[in-house]
Amino acid sequence: MYISLLGPAGTSRVMVDKLLAVDALVFLVSATLSLVSMRSGRKGRRFEARAEAIFLAGLGILALVAMVLAFAVD
Repeated sequence: MYISLLGPAGTSRVMVDKLLAVDALVFLVSATLSLVSMRSGRKGRRFEARAEAIFLAGLGILALVAMVLAFAVD
C-alpha cells in the first residue's frame, strides 16, 4: 500500500524527482553566488546576502522533499 500526500504513487515520485532537480539548481546558484562574493571586493556583500537567502530556500525545499518521502509508505 502506498500513502501519498500528492496523489497516486507515480505522480508523487515524479513530483519528488522534479523538486530534487530544482533543489540541485538552487544549491548550484547559491554556491556560485557565494564564490562570486568571495572573489569580488566591496560588492561581495550583496552577493553574499543573496547566496545566503537562496541557500536557505534550498534547505526549505530539501525539508519539504524529506517530509514527502517520510510520509510515503510503500
